[in-house]
Amino acid sequence: MGSLPETEHPVKALGYAARDISGVLSPINFSRRETGDEDVRFKVSYCGVCHSDLHSVKNEWSNAKYPVIPGHEIVGVVTEVGSKVKKVKVGDKVGVGCMVGSCHSCDQCASDQEQYCLKMVQTYNDATMTTYGGYSDHMVANEHFIISWPENLPLDGGAPLLCAGITVYSPMRYYGLDKPGMHVGVVGLGGLGHVAVKFLKALGVKVTVISTNPKKKEEAISNLGADLFLVSHEQAQMQGAVGTMDGIIDTVSADHPLVPLIGLLRPNGKLVLVGAPTKPHEIPAFPLLFGRKLVGGSLIGGIKETQEMIDFAAKHNITAAIELIPIDYINTAMERLAKADVRYRFVIDVANTLK
Repeated sequence: MGSLPETEHPVKALGYAARDISGVLSPINFSRRETGDEDVRFKVSYCGVCHSDLHSVKNEWSNAKYPVIPGHEIVGVVTEVGSKVKKVKVGDKVGVGCMVGSCHSCDQCASDQEQYCLKMVQTYNDATMTTYGGYSDHMVANEHFIISWPENLPLDGGAPLLCAGITVYSPMRYYGLDKPGMHVGVVGLGGLGHVAVKFLKALGVKVTVISTNPKKKEEAISNLGADLFLVSHEQAQMQGAVGTMDGIIDTVSADHPLVPLIGLLRPNGKLVLVGAPTKPHEIPAFPLLFGRKLVGGSLIGGIKETQEMIDFAAKHNITAAIELIPIDYINTAMERLAKADVRYRFVIDVANTLK
């Protein structure tokens, strides 16, 4: 077991870290800061495994600061609060998502969009300061970045909503794809896509799932409640749906063409990208000009909106479909995640397996 210096942050902690580009994770002793006046410390119960974790530990985005302790879908129970904390108390269930800091003074912070603050601090592997994520026994964060957890929302199935959930919920709200009776497509039926279908149906939206895999049709329609299903490489199916959708949420991170998706949009339709392929998309102008169509993007959501999303999920019984794993299974889980061999999110049972 490796160790990190404890000179800066004196509270001992135990986690799992990747130490090099191999991405192999193993136990590590490290330290977290003391609980400040505005801080909340909590014991981690569960932590979701995001595809970003895989990219980060393998340095696929060329920004890894080893050792990397991943995890930004973190839920648990409060064990200590600072003297000025008002949002939660000891014993409360809480969560922390993808960020743990921002400047609190810019226009983005003032409009509750901390995710676009130029000084936003990521929960782990931050570019400007040392941060460690939720593959660990406890977490400490400023109360502003703490999400209060509804009693009726399961911690394990709800954990992935702190990244996957807000990633698809925020663009639905911002781009106006949340009106009952609208027709919205969801590209990809994975960790993001299956949650997107659940949120859209709860909003009263007609949903078409667009996938390369025809075997996912039954899952999409029978289990998740989608209205229609298109196989993206079946030209007849795609042609039959041209000009029928008000918007599309594209969750796919693999390389894929956008022009056929743009063709599915009605005039004034919006194609919103939330996946992050490694190669740049090609977007010719004419498919956008003829129909005044938009291609946009979205990155998670602010803290206020994340709390709104969690409360909405609790009200409508929305959770992610998960496979619960012990933490010593994480390297196998990462190998399976790279092959999309999970339905649909791994969640680590931290409290019961990290010893």
